[in-house]
Order: sequence, then C-alpha cells, then structure tokens
Amino acid sequence: MPVMRVPESHPSAPATGEAESRPSAPATGVPGSPTRVPESGEVTVALGAGPVLPVRTELGRVTVGPLERPGVPGCRTCVRIRGSRVQPDGRKAEAVRARRAPAPSEWLTPLAADLVDALVSGETAALASGAEPRTVNAVLEIDLGTLEVTRHRFLPEPLCPSCGGLPPDGPAEPALRPRRKLGGAPRTRRPELEALIETYVDDRTGMIRPLKAGVQGGLTVASAMLPIRAGTGLEPGVGRTRSYGSSKLVAVLEALERYGGVSPGGRRTVVESAYRAIAGHAVHPDSFGTHPEENYDRPGFGFRRFTEDTVCRWVWGYSFAKAQPVLVPENQVYYYARHMPEGEQPFVFEVSNGCALGSCLEEAILHGLLEVAERDAFLLTWHARRQVPVLDPALADDPALPMQAAAITADTGHRVLCFDTTTEHGIPSVWVMAVDTERRPDQPATAHAAGSALTLEQAAMNALSELGPLLADVIRRYPQEKDRARAMAADPELVTTMHDHSLLYAAPEAAARLAFLTGRADGPKSGFGDDRFTGDDLTADLRAMTDAVIAAGMDVVVVDQTTPEHLAGGFRCVKVLVPGALPMTFGHAYRRLDNLPRLAAVRTTDPHPFP
Repeated sequence: MPVMRVPESHPSAPATGEAESRPSAPATGVPGSPTRVPESGEVTVALGAGPVLPVRTELGRVTVGPLERPGVPGCRTCVRIRGSRVQPDGRKAEAVRARRAPAPSEWLTPLAADLVDALVSGETAALASGAEPRTVNAVLEIDLGTLEVTRHRFLPEPLCPSCGGLPPDGPAEPALRPRRKLGGAPRTRRPELEALIETYVDDRTGMIRPLKAGVQGGLTVASAMLPIRAGTGLEPGVGRTRSYGSSKLVAVLEALERYGGVSPGGRRTVVESAYRAIAGHAVHPDSFGTHPEENYDRPGFGFRRFTEDTVCRWVWGYSFAKAQPVLVPENQVYYYARHMPEGEQPFVFEVSNGCALGSCLEEAILHGLLEVAERDAFLLTWHARRQVPVLDPALADDPALPMQAAAITADTGHRVLCFDTTTEHGIPSVWVMAVDTERRPDQPATAHAAGSALTLEQAAMNALSELGPLLADVIRRYPQEKDRARAMAADPELVTTMHDHSLLYAAPEAAARLAFLTGRADGPKSGFGDDRFTGDDLTADLRAMTDAVIAAGMDVVVVDQTTPEHLAGGFRCVKVLVPGALPMTFGHAYRRLDNLPRLAAVRTTDPHPFP
C-alpha cells in the first residue's frame, strides 16, 4: 500500500521516546564484500543501488535487518517502535539506550561475525536473484551465547516518523456488497490461527505479546495482550470457547478489534471545529447520551461540558438514516485518542462498545451493531425496569445451550436464568444471570452477562459463554472482597471500575435490586422461535437490521477504523454508533442517562450489573 513520507513535525508522529530517528551511519559494504560487524551500535550495509540493510549489535545479540528500500514502508525505526511496545520492559530499555552510549559486546567472536556475514550475503544473493529476502518486514536475530538465528516479522508502523504517514480523513460512502455467510454463521471467512500468529504475534517485534491460555468456568480462556500507541497501556483480547485453538483465535481477533478503536491509525484527523459551524454535516454529541449535569462540576471529573461553540476534533462517518457522510467527535470514536500528542479532553466517558472486526466491511458493521444492541438492551432493561420474557434453555433446538447452562450450575451451584431483552427494533438480545439460590455466605449472590446475535438461541449461547468464566472469576474474588461489595451497595459512588460492577452484585444487599427479574424466574417461560435474520446473505441481514433501527426512530452511524495492520491480515474494523441507544459506561459517576428519549422514565440510577 503506498504511503507518503511524513516529516518529524507531523502531528500524528509518536510521542517523544517511542521512536528513534533513522541513523545516518555510512554504508560499510557492497554486495559480495565482508560485513564489518560493529562491536556496539549499528552500521548500514548497502545491497546494490538502493536497498540497505542495518546490522546492529546489542548486549548478547546481533540484529540483521530489516531490509530498507526507498519509498517502501518498513524500516529499523518501525522495528524499534514495535519492540519498545511489545517487550514488557521495551520502553524502559529503549529509553536507557537513548541516554547511554552502547558498550562493546564481549561475546562478538570471529565465528559470530562470520555468521553475520553469511546472513548478509544470503540477503544480497536473494535480492540479486529476484527472490524475496528474509529481512523484508522482518529481522534476523543472532543469540551470541548460542549462535541460534531466529526470524522476527513486524508490520510497518503507519505513524513511523521515518517511513510512515497517514492519508487525511475525508467523507466516504461504504460500498456494501452481497456477502454469503459461512455455514449460516454471520461470518464470511474463517481466519487461520497460525496465519494470525505469524502476522501479529511475536515477543520481539510483534503487535501482540505471546498468547496465554487456561481453563475457567468450564471453558478454555485465552488472552492476547496488545500494547497501544497511547501511553504505556495494554488492551486485552480474550477468547472463551470449548477449545484452546478457538479461544486463541478469538483472543487475537478481539485484540485487533481493540487496536482499531483506541486511536486513529488509518486516517489522519483534519477537521477541528465548533459544532455550530458544521451542524449541517455533524451528529449532535448530546444524542449519544450525556453525564448528569452536576457531575461536570465535580473536582477531578475528566470530561468537559459540550456546547455548540466548543471547538473539538471530528472524524468522518456515514449515517444510514441520512444516507450521507457525517462528522462525529474524535473522542466518541477512539476511546484513547485523548492520550495522543494532540489529544483533547472528551465530552463523555466512552469505551470500545460498537467497535468490531470483520473479514469485510459488511461483516464488521453487522457485529458492531450487534454489540451496540446487546448493551443497549441490557441497560434499557436495567434502568427502565423492563418486564421481559424468561427463556427456557430446555426449549432450544441446539442441545449445546441447555448443556452449557447445566455445566455452569454443576461447576458452581448457581442457577442460570435467561431473559429475552430484545428491544423495539427486533435485534435478538439476551441477558443471562447466575443466582446463588442457597445464599451461601462466601459465594457471590449473582453474576451477569449478555449476548446479541442473529437468533435468540445464538445470543443466549454467546451470553452463556461469557457467563461461565466471569462467574468463576467473581467466585474467586468475592471472599476477599465481600466487605467492599457491601460498602458499594450502600454507597454507589464507590463503584469506579468495570470490575466493581460485577463485584457489587455479588453482594446480597445489591442483588435484591434484581427482584424485578428474578421474581419471575419460576413463572411462565418462552421458547426461542426466531428466524428473522437467518438468510444466506450477511449483507441482507445487515440492511434489515439497519432498516429496523431507523424505523424505530434511531440512526446507525459507522466510522471506518481500519488500519494498514488490519489490512495485512485481510480485515476491516469499524465503530458503530446508534444515537439514542444507551451507552455502556463503567463507574457510577460516569453514567450517561441524560438526553436519551427512549429512557424517558428512569426507574433506577443504581450502577448496572454488566460485567
């Protein structure tokens, strides 16, 4: 993919200390000549008229590569940026190297130097023959203790100050095409785990740290930790399925989804304006729900009031209701954008809700919309105290559904309840709840999860797959934290984190607030009959869903978050927003219940139990 070179003063360049400018060391070799391996530091070997190959000696190892070609992204600075993020102490090590002159390596023996020369010669020969050298978007590392050679792939960093650059953001209309479902599932491709690991996971230069996996709540649980550009944080990707391979696959895909949502990485934000000046092209920020007015005056509250004259940064999305491009506040779309060099204080607390990954744009939009529908249905049921149907897992066509519910009960002793929370637009949504009917003193009173899918059965299955591991985690934490849970039940201001919400409703005092649902558990139950979105064409289902949302008086707004890294694996990433839908937040002070017409009667402002 062509990219334009960005000067070091470009506003999208990484913060100081994250990247290092390309060294200006002279070329020290020509094709076929021995390579002068430095005892410390770096030299650049010329491979013909244009390409060059860096050779760097560090404590205990020598790194050969990457191959650098004029005008082609992927350089040594990209490698250092990736390495400083993915290695647990990478940023600290890079800071130390930047401040101290490198010391000679005592392990750089003549045999090691011969090995480096052989590797460089091999790259030269490959280039001359027309074959792809091993150091294209990769480095070769020699362990000077064992002389083992390992290859580490990397993806070019789009914000690299040496070879990167992003095109400016601009209005665009998504060109939706028919997409055949894969075996009836809302996917168009089955990604291969090995290919994903090869592209994205590496402990030296990858985007994602090596995966971890274990068993929890009757399912295998895998995690993929993704270092982000903004600050030093990590975003987790988590997979919970019945097999290690599937769980690892889901974990990597979720991490890539988070990567798109944290900060702009595909297009450069260029619109900075007050709403009043662009009102004809922008979505009003208040339509996404706002915090209680008085909270903006609280000391330390991290958000600012919106006014139509407040200047902020905007990104382009597409409105399905208006059938035209629209502008949305950048912080509404990228939930870590405030931490970037030109970041600004947001108007509201925003999370990854509505961020979704797919093998095509249509697939990504569909799954983003499903997630928004899931959280909206859960929160609307909670805050409006909706009376919703109780579902009976035994009536499901898929025998795996009652088996999964029974497995949770067998493992924990908690009774599993399922509720149909589908709202007026008809996108299937389910709330599942684990209840300790025996009221054991060291066991959580309740635990919760939700799901949304093309059918109620699949929505319930998705929710149960979340519930098992979440319940196991709450069971582990509750004995040591039950005093805090009871304190939060008495004072909602103590609820400040995502984990606090699940811990709060482990306390019997807070669980009593769920009587509007649990009190109906032994009454009439419903089946799962539903065939509204079960055709062969995924795009047809997507259009039916967006039409239903629009018919219910709302809109579907999509912002393309796809980065070059996503494209490297054949993926697209989006953020889906539905003005008027209840937004997911964590922390009682950050609830967003104002300016939401569908919540005209707020029956409770208690912290929600969504985990």
